[in-house]
Amino acid sequence: MEHSDPLRGSVAVCGSKNAVLPLLAATLLSEDECIISEAPDLKDVEIMCALLRSFGAETSFDKKAKIIKVKAANITTNEAREELVCQMRASIVTMGPLLARTGRARFPLPGGCAIGDRPIDLHLKGFIAMGANVVMSKDETKSGFVEADAERLGGGDIYLDTPSVGATQNIMLAAVLAKGTVIIENAAHEPEVVDLANFLNKMGARIKGAGTDIIKIEGVAKLHGAVHSVIPDRIEAGTYMIAAAITRGDVTIENALSNHLKPVIAKLRETGAEVVDGEGFIRVKADGGRLVSTDIKTLPYPGFPTDMQPQFMAYLTTVSGPSAVLETVFENRFMHIAELNKMGAGIILKEERRAIIPGGSRLAGAGVKATDLRAGAALILAGLAAEGVTTVSDIYHIERGYSDICGKLSSIGGKIAKVDE
Repeated sequence: MEHSDPLRGSVAVCGSKNAVLPLLAATLLSEDECIISEAPDLKDVEIMCALLRSFGAETSFDKKAKIIKVKAANITTNEAREELVCQMRASIVTMGPLLARTGRARFPLPGGCAIGDRPIDLHLKGFIAMGANVVMSKDETKSGFVEADAERLGGGDIYLDTPSVGATQNIMLAAVLAKGTVIIENAAHEPEVVDLANFLNKMGARIKGAGTDIIKIEGVAKLHGAVHSVIPDRIEAGTYMIAAAITRGDVTIENALSNHLKPVIAKLRETGAEVVDGEGFIRVKADGGRLVSTDIKTLPYPGFPTDMQPQFMAYLTTVSGPSAVLETVFENRFMHIAELNKMGAGIILKEERRAIIPGGSRLAGAGVKATDLRAGAALILAGLAAEGVTTVSDIYHIERGYSDICGKLSSIGGKIAKVDE
């Protein structure tokens, strides 16, 4: 990509990657057909559909209509294939539905982005509290695996040491067919958790409190099929908001819910950007004057999202004055710093999770590497603002979470193209 003039126009975001994956996992809980609309065309979605098929489900994906149909009438195996699980950490959320539906689940330990340690101990803690027997094996010569079994899960009270999104979702997915009532305390509040609860309730589950600290699930004997539309992707929306700001442009992001992006909107306004949050759209104008620094600290929802930290850091390199970024969610989410510094950002890592951005940098094009999904997005944004040509490699990370990012940015004036290596 090359230095771009201020981006102008409108761009629409897809359904949420982080919402659709657990929704697809939920389809394993019913013998009936489930239909999910506004499904994003992403590599992770393809992997999840392949995983569902490996368990015996039938899937079809009409990418033009954005509709996925899943019918899991017959579960032929409850053992997950390593070559699928190792590609995507979110695959672990199929463990809860398999355990609930078949009484057993066996999984290799999952893969995904290398942004830090994301253990599944809280997931397993929930299964154990519902009466499952859990065995974990770590062999030095082989990949580790985890196995859980229970004739039928029962009620239980589960306190999460941290409000893990994945653990909250996996426990919900297991609990809906439990005999008794399951209560999750210190549950994650994320919109993706609420979206999953709404879908499960459409299927006949009895879930209350999603989006709060305490979620109560009354188990039912059986779930039926349902039709559901995925919520918009707040991280994709936030990325295009930063694209407008970093290029000093004026962009309207359509199919975006401002209620899901309050901290990003607040921080953009602190830097001097104008943000208009309308009904189903967000407009970012950054062409009206000097933009200044601000500090960010990542926190679980409704705090500033860790998935927006790399993109916002890229933006902060271009504003006036120093900024500080404190990452509290993942311990290894600063790998993009070295890549941004190749472009002249001058970011200083003060401590393991705290970075100082001097600001006012004139970024220069360079060959950089996407170390993970959101880091890759940050480097694209930096490349749009940098003088000269920037080449981002390992873009398979980016394609896990962004559908046609090059096409969308090009449509609003970005000088960007995907090239074959």
